[in-house]
Amino acid sequence: MAGSGLKTIHLKLPASTEDLCKLEIGSVAYLTGRVFTAREAVYKHAIEDGAGMPASRAELGLANFHCSPAASVNPDGSHIVGAVTATASFRFAKWLDDWFKISGCNIIIGKGGMTSEVYRNAFVPNNAIYLTTVGYGTGALLGRGIRRVARVYWLEELGLAQAIWVLEVENFGPFLVESDLNGNSLFERENAKIAPGLERLYEGTRPATLRRYGETDDKTDEVI
Repeated sequence: MAGSGLKTIHLKLPASTEDLCKLEIGSVAYLTGRVFTAREAVYKHAIEDGAGMPASRAELGLANFHCSPAASVNPDGSHIVGAVTATASFRFAKWLDDWFKISGCNIIIGKGGMTSEVYRNAFVPNNAIYLTTVGYGTGALLGRGIRRVARVYWLEELGLAQAIWVLEVENFGPFLVESDLNGNSLFERENAKIAPGLERLYEGTRPATLRRYGETDDKTDEVI
């Protein structure tokens, strides 16, 4: 992101509340320390199945990445994660209250973000923020920041893609700060700027001849 003009923050993990206070939405963040992957099967197993967390907060870290890792097991039993591809985070909102309680996480990383209502109701009371990947196709780029696989949990129970992978990372990123400690959302702020001009942008265009079931012509429903 060099030369982009965006403010860049290098964050050492685990991050303190004071560290997170310095993050402004729209800034670029790079992480150094410990990050662990956990997606839907982990949340369900930990919360709905009552399994709790498989290790201490010191062992797992306090930064949870919603992602599917390109992981492999070597013949000697060691592990490699070469790339990590973020998954959409809106699916996790229903578990967040319980997740923050049992995990202690203060950083959630994923794709697409959530709503400011979710940030205010779930993130803010737990002094947590949300970081988003900067676009598609960045899995290999992010993989360059992975130094080693520290531990793997629930590999047999959940499989390679859904297991918890504890990663030691260095200058892991880039990520965009999508929410801050006040619950503000970068996406909502920018969409509010764009939405008033959508009608003018599409003025005079004809509706699509072929469309998917349920597709709308209302351009204000679009996600930018």
